[in-house]
Parts: sequence; structure tokens; C-alpha cells
Amino acid sequence: MAPSSTRRPAGGSRCPAGHLHSPRTHVRMSVMRWENLSAPPDEGHPDGSAPATPPLPLALPGAIARTFDTPGFAGMTFYEVQAKSIINKVPGASRVPFEWTINPYRGCSHACVYCVSGDTPVLMADGRTKPISELEPGDRIYGTAQQGAYRRYVVTTVLDKWSTTKPAYRVTLEDGTSLIASGDHRFLSERGWKYVTGAMNGRGQRAYLTTNNRLIGTGRFATGPKESADYRRGYLCGMVRGDAHLGTHTYPYGTVHQFRLALIDDEALRRTERYLSEAGVETHRFSFSTATHNRQAMAAIRTSKQRHVEMISELIRWPADPTDDWRLGFLAGIFDAEGSCSRGALRITNGDDAILDQTAAGLSRFGFTAVLEDPGRPNRVRQLRLTGGLPERLRFFHLTNPAITRKRSIEGAALKCQARLRVTSIEALGLELPLWDITTGTGDFIANGVVSHNCFARNTHTYLDLDAGADFDSKVIVKVNAGELVRRELAAPRWRGAHIAMGTNVDCYQRAEGRYRLMPPIIEALRDFANPFSILTKGTLILRDLPLLRQAAEVTRVGVSYSVGFVDEALWRAVEPGTPSPRRRLDAVRALTDAGFEVGVLMAPILPGLSDTDESIDATVGAVAAAGAASVTPLALHLRPGAREWYAHWLARDFPHLVPRYRELYRAGAYAPQAYQRELTARVRIAARRHGLHRGERGDNRRLPTPPTPPAAEQLSLL
Repeated sequence: MAPSSTRRPAGGSRCPAGHLHSPRTHVRMSVMRWENLSAPPDEGHPDGSAPATPPLPLALPGAIARTFDTPGFAGMTFYEVQAKSIINKVPGASRVPFEWTINPYRGCSHACVYCVSGDTPVLMADGRTKPISELEPGDRIYGTAQQGAYRRYVVTTVLDKWSTTKPAYRVTLEDGTSLIASGDHRFLSERGWKYVTGAMNGRGQRAYLTTNNRLIGTGRFATGPKESADYRRGYLCGMVRGDAHLGTHTYPYGTVHQFRLALIDDEALRRTERYLSEAGVETHRFSFSTATHNRQAMAAIRTSKQRHVEMISELIRWPADPTDDWRLGFLAGIFDAEGSCSRGALRITNGDDAILDQTAAGLSRFGFTAVLEDPGRPNRVRQLRLTGGLPERLRFFHLTNPAITRKRSIEGAALKCQARLRVTSIEALGLELPLWDITTGTGDFIANGVVSHNCFARNTHTYLDLDAGADFDSKVIVKVNAGELVRRELAAPRWRGAHIAMGTNVDCYQRAEGRYRLMPPIIEALRDFANPFSILTKGTLILRDLPLLRQAAEVTRVGVSYSVGFVDEALWRAVEPGTPSPRRRLDAVRALTDAGFEVGVLMAPILPGLSDTDESIDATVGAVAAAGAASVTPLALHLRPGAREWYAHWLARDFPHLVPRYRELYRAGAYAPQAYQRELTARVRIAARRHGLHRGERGDNRRLPTPPTPPAAEQLSLL
């Protein structure tokens, strides 16, 4: 369902906090917070028009304030403006490698919402669970989607994941489910999506959880079994007794010992084969039957050695006093052998009284309720049907862990269970914890049995530097007419086709670009006028526009540059949790390189004492070279006011031994000493030569000119 939005004229509009402001009040607020992002008042324009005054387009008439009812843009306001000009002259252009720039956005729509503790189990598409911190892009998990009258479970894909450190809260539910999340995280309740914390009015006004709410889902996931020796024996007992052929037969020509297990599902066959091997029984695999138009192929394992058959008989002997591990293994094995789960019913079918009795005893031992049904089949085949609906089926799967995943599917099941999920308490833990979130194709996932929202806009795969720390600007100006302005100004008689740089001030592929799509018409105009340009970004959304970039590169010089400061994943999670992982950035470099572009990489920021070691530099330069980059330019850490305080707090907490060194390096201001920067440059150049990283020739119009090291005033900020 498409997210809704609200549009308000900027004059006399209400801000997200609910306060009424005049347009001038909004302008003053924006100038204070965006002064380092705004163009200076004396910048010129190629068509001769005067710049807007004040420089922020909020002062332009007809601005529209828009908010979106999606978690990805929660608490953010987008000011849509009809800008008067778009190609801006850069002050002090002699100090930087470009003179003109295009900024379709002012401010940044980063606004990351981080959610739950790293050990929170997420429901995977195979019916198992995995801690959210261990998920990777491409993993298949369960989300939900509205289908007809019900919201139903559907399989979706993890698109991205990220983490940061946030104040943590514990949400406890009536059934004992406990969830650790940030106050900004949303859960689905019987009254819609609600944040963990909020307020009835004021700046923090938003829908939030109370003890009157009930969350939607099945409740906490059961802890899976340990693969102990007893569990393995129990599984073999259930599987072999339920579906295998085992026996010793005497014929006139002699005695035959035989074990054979034939299955359609290779998962259960492989597990049985492994468990037998660990017990000292070696089997041989063979094709039992080939596939036909109405029957699947079956593989089998077998052995005819007397010693092995006797060992299997001993392994599946009924225990006099079964342990819990044995019972869990037996339930998993008999379900793989004789179980089914379809149309909302889990059944285990057999005609052997001993097997049915042992199954019923195991279910009862773990608090399950089952009904014995006699469908009137020959050979007294009966079935045990589990009651309790989806929560009990999931508990059975997680508690016992059968091998066959197709039987564990809940796709299409409706979220209409009445589990005991009333919120009983919401408490601040009084400390900051590493919290994780993911992006999925459905915009949600199942966290410890309840429906949990994730950041909707993360499916653009676009991130930015945290230029204002964790509290990045929540108001973004969108020049909605950017494309037509570029085309008009390129056609102006005074324009002489100078190189235009994009992304040097604010990332033009920030998250909002996924919604507003301002870049395609900009690139189309630059292509049609054969005007040279370059793009600096950390976002992978640029790959969406790769066809346009290739078209433009056929008629003019097109440059693309990425920023990758280091490749250490642990350091990235600690320092740059709101940016794409180094791996994803380098994947984008490779994709652009494969498309024919020579991509320059800004090795930024290099962190003193953390990523400036010879090992880190060599690993990073090596990865950059392997991605096909054309050049690498080192930039040392730059700590502006605001970012400086945030970084100092983090450093003192996680790396206190480095605090004296940083005090010495940055005592004169935001920049590292020139001697340190020159040393970094030399070491990176040595590593570049070692890895065969060469600079592109300027004759190819697809190649990015070698980016010179900017002076201190132009260094990239860590945050």
C-alpha cells in the first residue's frame, strides 16, 4: 500500500511537533541548522538570475511542507520548492577542482530509525530463527502483507541492515515475551503501528505503546534444541521407525541384513545420514526413483552390513526413561517421517500404537495439546492433530527443529491469533546498547513473534555521512523543478559548458531521492547538452541511473567517485553505522567499473589510531583495487564542532587510550596537522603502487579525472 502524505503551504504551517510557525520562523531555524550546507549569498548563476535571499529556498513563495506516514520519514518535513536557479558557482573555486555545482536537495533525509537488540530472533523463510545481528542482505525472511480482509505472512528479502548505539527500552508482554528496542522503533498493535515511546503533545508527539495495547503476532519464539547425543538418537528413532525399512531376513540361500531409507526431501535424508555416520554407521546413497510428470524424484541411503544393521536397531531402541533431548529429537524425526502441516493443521500420522503413544507423550511433556483422530483408513492408521493454532505450530517447529523446511512454511497464514500479547510494561534500561534494524521488501519483519516495522525508505540502498551526529537534520528542502531548471540554465547563452560537480555539498542520492527522483531529469539534461559532470556519493541508488550515465558518457565526460575510509566491518559498525557497509560501496564501485566508468575512491575518513595502521591501509587499498577503482585519494579525519563532541564521547567510551593522541592531533582545530596528512598520502600511494592501482588517462570520456587531495578546509567529515 502506498504511503500517504500530507501537504501544507509553508506559510503558517504546523511543524511535526504540532507548533504553529510563520514562514520566517521556519527560515530562521533552517539557517541556523544548515548554515554549513547552504550556498553563500554571493554565489552567481549561469543564466544571470539573482540568488534567492535568504539562500535557503524556504523563502521562495509557494513552498509546500510535506510529511509522509512511513517509518522511513517519521518526524521529517520535506519543503518542496520551485527554485529560481539550480547551477551555483562555488566560492573560492581556485581551491577546489570544480567551479560549478548542482544541489537538488538542501539538508539530508538520513533520519535512521534503529530498532532491536542484536540477539532478537527473526523468523526466517525456512521456519527457523536467526538473531537480527547475523542477518545479511539477500536472506529470505517472513514479513506481512495485507491480502483481502487479513494481514498475512509472506516471504520477503532482507535488502540491508545497519546498527547504532541508542538508549534502550524493554517492552514486556503478557506471555513473557521481552523485546529490547530503541524508543524510535515501531511495533504493530491492535490499534496500528506504535512507537515504543512518545508523547501526547509537544515536540515528541506521536502514537506510542501503552499497557492498554496488544501487539500482533504469535508471541515469543521457543529456544531450539541442542544437538546432543540423546537428541540425535531420538531423531533417528522417529525417522527410522516412521519411514525406513530395517530388518534381518533368512532365506534358503542365507541371511540378509538390510537398512534402507528413501525420501523426497533431501534435508531429512542428509540429517539422518550424518547422525548415523556420527554413530559409526556408514551408509551408501543411491537414486531410489526418478522424477515423472506426477511424482518427484527420491534419493535413498542403505547398508547391508550386519554390524551396521544391529547398531541401527540399538540406536532406535525405546528408552526406558526418555530424556527431554531424546523426546525433542523423536518429535522432530517422526514429524519429518510422518508429519504434515497444511491448511492450518499440523498432523502426525501412523498405524503403530507404540509410535503414536510415544508421540503423544512427547507432545504432552512440552505442554502441547493434541487430538487423536481416526480417519477410517486401513491398517488402523490414525493421526495426532496439534491444537492451539499458529502459535503452537511455530512453537513445535522451533522447539523440536525438524529438518524438512517445506513442511514448516506459514506463508499465507493470517495474523488473527489471540495470543497473550498485551503490553505489561515499558521500561527504560538506563543505558545505551547496540541496536539493529533491517530493510525488507515488505517494510516489516517478525521479531521474537511480533510484527516489527523497519525503515521503509532503506530499500533505496542509500546512506549518508552523519554530518550532525546521530541527530541529523529533520527538515529537507527539495527543489522539485530541478530537472527543468538544469535544462533551462544549460540552454542560457551565457553558459559555456563548464564542468558541474554534484554531491560535493549534500549527497544527491540521499534517501529522499528514492521518492522524488530528481536526478534522472538532471542527468538527461546534462546528456542532451553534452555537458561534463561528476558525482560524489555514498549511496548505491546511483546504480538505478546507470543507463542514463552510460548514455551521457557517450557524449561527454562523466565522473563518479565513492568514499571508502576502511574495510574493517567491526570498525564500520562502531563509527559509521548509518552508512552503507564498505563491502556494498565497493560492490557499487565494481558495478560502475564493469559498466565502463573509471571510479575514483576517496579513502575517507582515515581515523588516527584506528584505521591508519599499515595493515588497515593495505587492506583498504587492496579492496579498492580489487573493486576496479581507477584511483584512491586519502583524506584524514575532519572533526567539525558538534561532530567533534560526539566523536570525543564515543572515543572516550570505546578507545580511551587514544584520547591523548587525539587531543594532540586536533588541538589546533578541526583538522589533523599537515605533516600527518602528508604522511598518510605517502603511505597510501605506496600501497596503491603495491596493488597495481593506476590512474586513468584523461582521454577517455568515461574516466574520472584524478581527484586531487583537497585542502584542509575541504576535507570530508566523519559525521
